Amino acid sequence: MEIYEGLAISQGIAIGKIRYHQMPEQLGYPHAISNVKQELARYQNAKEQAVEQLNDLYEKAAAGGDGQAVSYKRQIGLLEGTSFSRAVESMVSTEKVNVSYALVTTRDGLADTFSALEDTVVTDQIDDVRQVTERLTYILDGLSRERYILEDPVIIAAEKMSPSEVMELDKSKILGFLTQSGSALSHTSILVKAMDVPSLIHVPVQAQWEGRLCIIDGYAGKMYIDPDAALLMDYKKWQQDEQKEQEYLRSLKDEEDVTLDGHQVCLYANISDLEDLDSALENGAGGIGLLRSEFQYLGRENYPSERELFQTYKKVAQTMGEKRVIIRTLDIGSEKKEDYMRLAEESNPAMGNRGIRFCLERKEMFKEQLRAIYHASAYGNLAVMYPMITSVDEVREIQEMVREVKKDLRARKIPYQDIQQGIVVETPAAVMMARELAREVDFLSVGTNDLTQYTLAMDRQNPHLKDRYRQHHPAILKMIYKVIQESHQEGRWAGICGELAADTVLTGEFLRMGVDMLSVVPSCILPVRKEIRETVIHDQDKSR
Repeated sequence: MEIYEGLAISQGIAIGKIRYHQMPEQLGYPHAISNVKQELARYQNAKEQAVEQLNDLYEKAAAGGDGQAVSYKRQIGLLEGTSFSRAVESMVSTEKVNVSYALVTTRDGLADTFSALEDTVVTDQIDDVRQVTERLTYILDGLSRERYILEDPVIIAAEKMSPSEVMELDKSKILGFLTQSGSALSHTSILVKAMDVPSLIHVPVQAQWEGRLCIIDGYAGKMYIDPDAALLMDYKKWQQDEQKEQEYLRSLKDEEDVTLDGHQVCLYANISDLEDLDSALENGAGGIGLLRSEFQYLGRENYPSERELFQTYKKVAQTMGEKRVIIRTLDIGSEKKEDYMRLAEESNPAMGNRGIRFCLERKEMFKEQLRAIYHASAYGNLAVMYPMITSVDEVREIQEMVREVKKDLRARKIPYQDIQQGIVVETPAAVMMARELAREVDFLSVGTNDLTQYTLAMDRQNPHLKDRYRQHHPAILKMIYKVIQESHQEGRWAGICGELAADTVLTGEFLRMGVDMLSVVPSCILPVRKEIRETVIHDQDKSR
């Protein structure tokens, strides 16, 4: 029996045989060629196939509102451009080597050249080069699709996996994931978490694991190769108990979110696209606490029309019925952007022109989204909240625009409701101004993801800081408490919509702080509901 440790990114127990996922660079070994023209023709054919595959993936991702569509579009542009291909073709022609080797060498050269740069745009471009190289190499070696075909349920083991590889796998045949590299907050990890299967990263994956029996312990961050009979029996029993727990959680779908001593809280879902809407309902969400509207703007060549926006919001409102849906206005910037937006390059985009700053700079675009939201408000229970707020002046500028939008809708005889407005508290400035901001809006919702990285001055996606990045930092908890208390003092309600809201270790503490709403990813609704229903707050007065 072999035992390894890794970093758990998705909890649970998985037991099954390993399918080793061969990396494309393992196929790109050098060998001399005699016919350069023929080799370049192979490359051209592979490019055409790759563009066809990426176009198919782009259309599916864009239709589903998946942010990965942006990456597919960039990769298509890379293949249809000249710079990358010219470097590969030059190496094939001058050194008379196979194109697979030229691809891998060109990729590694670019990665080495720009590895010291921390600009997210450059990082994205290098990642695109890696994924394009991977796709081309597989095509050239005749493995373009068959690597994704799974006959039986397996545990996937790979040195690394790209988002596109994860998306192309048959999800019904995946028991768990093991990867050697990666970040807990990467897009690949986000996709894996959404699959809700046990997964570990930073595991020393080996090719000889192919076909061997494995146990993944997603709670302890451990894995076992060829476990002995006693350990296997213990984990099978644990897995059975876990399945019973899942059945119990499913029985809570229609139960109230109320503590043992009678305090009720709103338990809502965070959704990133329309596909998440069904999952929210399947898990018994009391409403939508965060609808990330970026999916309507990414993976396309121009801004969505007001009618497109309206139709989406109308569908969500009608689907949720009387349940509240809080739409976060466009939070473009940082790593989320498109060429048509013509955003200037920034040395530190996470601290740059993003969120409400971008929207207030492009007022007509922002008004179109606001008109679409207010127009759709006639079809359900909508609310709106604004990201990256740092001052009362910003809120008042937004309110003036809202008044103009309502006037315009009245003039066009378009019905709307006076919906609640709130802000996402995700900057230290907003925390310090919580009471003043609460006077201007109907609610405050704490976005713990950005608030944590801005407070700790740590990039949450930097793997070098993973041991220092603490979401449970006392400063963050004190900030949350301050926001809740000062909201209540102004007669406003307060929620938490960041990742920390799903942390059941903190559920009781949040409830005792007086939080009115917790909004989590759909798969976390039932575990949090269970925790709420088992919590005693005592007789703490909570203003609503």
